[in-house]
Amino acid sequence: MQTRYVDRPIPQISLRDFDHRIDEITAELIHAAENVGFFTLIDHGILVQDIEAISATAECFFNLPDNVKATVPWNPNNVGWEKNSQVRPSTGQPDTKESYQLQFGENMTDLWMGDEHLPGFKEQSLDFMHHVQEVSERLMRCFARGLGCPEDLFIKCHDIKRPNAQTTMRLLHYFALPEKPDGKTYHRAGAHADWDFLTLLFQRTGQSGLEICPGREVVTEFGIGDEWTKVEARTGDIVCNIGDLLMSWSDDRFKSTFHRVKAPSEEGDYYGHRFSIAYFNQPCKDSLIQGPLKKYPLVTGEEFTANAMKRNFAALQEKLKESA
Repeated sequence: MQTRYVDRPIPQISLRDFDHRIDEITAELIHAAENVGFFTLIDHGILVQDIEAISATAECFFNLPDNVKATVPWNPNNVGWEKNSQVRPSTGQPDTKESYQLQFGENMTDLWMGDEHLPGFKEQSLDFMHHVQEVSERLMRCFARGLGCPEDLFIKCHDIKRPNAQTTMRLLHYFALPEKPDGKTYHRAGAHADWDFLTLLFQRTGQSGLEICPGREVVTEFGIGDEWTKVEARTGDIVCNIGDLLMSWSDDRFKSTFHRVKAPSEEGDYYGHRFSIAYFNQPCKDSLIQGPLKKYPLVTGEEFTANAMKRNFAALQEKLKESA
């Protein structure tokens, strides 16, 4: 079926002069969360040269031989390196990509790439992660205010200083794909919704492919619409999307939006290597999660993540059954 594209403007929100403009910024964020589920941040305080530096370091990591990258293997704590292994319920096929997932806490023990392969990698990565966390916590303050919760509620629940922190930075490399048809089907990142609180995405200018499908209504729903909006990739901008956790925590007031990185297939699409960095705000394992209206049962951060993974696995099994 031919994809239908709809030109929906993605709200652009400036964090300039944050402390003096917090009421105005909160109103803009709440409007974006209720109506689109996506927004772009500018004036966020992270320097373009710092984004370019960590992106260059990520590319150096992905250029290492696979047997070296395999010394920091992925595990179910959502950390480590994987390649061609993530299968989406929307496609039933693996994404044509590799990624390296980093965290602050105890889950990263023995999973940092060593200085003998990438000098200073751990220190540079953690420094950048702390900068992104600072931006995240400003947004958390706004979302808490918009929901009538204590202003520090979400910050405490995502405390990266705690050993059981689950917040994750994911370095991503989507492989270059053939520009001429070769009879194979490729997926860069099949349509999905994130299960975290909030995702912050860093992209490179010219490396397009991100598309969103606004309008999700139910947190457990896997139905995907056929109208997509392209999101331009610009170095320096941060593209943010609401995750299932914040959707649940807001009693479905805020929308966790389906999105994908489209495999190129049409004129004007980008076929080359695509590098990006996603920062997933995920709660500490023992954080208690329930919205003001108590629409959903009280769960811990660990339970919410486990339930989300089970839901994805069940949906994937159904997809595989259909295509068998």
